[in-house]
Amino acid sequence: MSTSPPTPTRRALLGGAGAAGLAGVAGVTGAAPAHAGPWTPARYRGARLLSPADRHLVGRFSYGVTPALTATVHRQRGGARWFERQLAPERIADGSAGLRTWWSGLNRPAQELWTRQVDDVEGGWEVMADYQRYVLLRRMHSSRQVLEVMTEFWENHLHVPVNGDAQFTHRVSYGDTVRRHALGTFEQLLHESITHPAMLVYLNQAVSTKRRPNENLGRELLELHTVGRGAFTEDDVKASARILTGWMVDLWRTWAPSYRPENHWTGPVRVLGFSDPNAAADGRELTRRYLRYLAHHPATAQRIARKLATKFVRDDPPQALVDHLARVYLANGTAIKPVLRALVAHPTFRASAGLKVKDPGEDVVSTYRALRVAVARPTGARAEQYAANAMLWQASALGALPLAWPRPDGQPADNDSWSSPARMIASLELHYTLSGGWWPKTGATYRRPAQWLPRRRVRFDFLVDHLAQQLLGRRSDALLLKACCEAVGLSRREVITARHGLVRWNMPRLLTTLLDSPHHLTK
Repeated sequence: MSTSPPTPTRRALLGGAGAAGLAGVAGVTGAAPAHAGPWTPARYRGARLLSPADRHLVGRFSYGVTPALTATVHRQRGGARWFERQLAPERIADGSAGLRTWWSGLNRPAQELWTRQVDDVEGGWEVMADYQRYVLLRRMHSSRQVLEVMTEFWENHLHVPVNGDAQFTHRVSYGDTVRRHALGTFEQLLHESITHPAMLVYLNQAVSTKRRPNENLGRELLELHTVGRGAFTEDDVKASARILTGWMVDLWRTWAPSYRPENHWTGPVRVLGFSDPNAAADGRELTRRYLRYLAHHPATAQRIARKLATKFVRDDPPQALVDHLARVYLANGTAIKPVLRALVAHPTFRASAGLKVKDPGEDVVSTYRALRVAVARPTGARAEQYAANAMLWQASALGALPLAWPRPDGQPADNDSWSSPARMIASLELHYTLSGGWWPKTGATYRRPAQWLPRRRVRFDFLVDHLAQQLLGRRSDALLLKACCEAVGLSRREVITARHGLVRWNMPRLLTTLLDSPHHLTK
């Protein structure tokens, strides 16, 4: 179903500059209770919202401020305490743990996955599509929101695309590894990622030997994962590749990872300020020393600090903020949590509300969360039509499948990459179809239009304010109210009941007007 063209006011909302807002809701609303008459200003009480500062913090480090999340933040006495508790995810029950069983391929070992592909039972691309769906649903349902956000960040920084006839065999395990270390130290995360079979396969380290060293992983380790372009020479790349020889994967047969000393290049090596006699045939400890050196390098600290600031603050973070985060990173032995604490405490972070555009995956997940769509486990002959499967194609329509960026640099985190007219049109379509519950219909439970009414009789301007609090986690303003009035052709003082035409056939247009606003499309 196509969206109607935006009215001039809706276009103004979509292009409004400096709009500070986050996707979200605050307060739980069920079926509309009885009430004697329309609300009046004296009788109106809104939901208990988060403060602007808390809404900004929680919105940046979650996939949408849901009613349950809002209640949790209040219960934990504010955003700062919520954030600190989130940094210890092992203490939080993970409501998304059971999602892994929805797709059987996510639990199969590498060799079995390969055999099933060769035998035309289940292709690797099908397993990886299921992994992408699983990732989207984890982001939607997990109570460990900061962990999920940081897992996505590191899976893009240490990027192994899900698509590929070789690395898919170990890609689910790779995601688990990144998630396990996403809030630990970058030193440990780097070692576990670089030596993981998925990374070894993707960047050809799995076939790199002392006789024929392959430079792909050695180069990307320097250029993308640590010190960055311009900080190293071609001689550094060659030495980096030699250091990593010995890490192997038995391609096209058992897919088993191993370390083979007979394939390790020995002899003196030097990369930047790192040097080693490299006399032992077993170079695993050499790899650890080398990766430790790179993780603690000042250029790596600057690169990690800038990427975090670009992701969570603004596209052009001030150098003073980057320098501050880099110092914290080095002073704490590459520990990630102190850097995140320093980031959210910085005045530049507090002043950046509304300055980041949601990428396609964030838009899909936060829209499902805002509209409170319940997604069921795909079963039976129509499983492909279930929302849990179809939502992947919704993300694709917006311009990006999760973890499928074709280059090793990972999906970008800047606004320009996700601000094209085509993406905007696709977002309008997504918001409208989900607001109406039109697609996907199978395996999804949507709220009935009347359930969005706070009372049986409510004046339209108060309904808009109520919906703004429910969907956006904030009060309505004059511009948003004007857009809603124009979108559905009602005056602000019109009285709405469950039998009103707005509820009977036009509620999707009203809901999507709020979702099309910068308050939902930015964070």
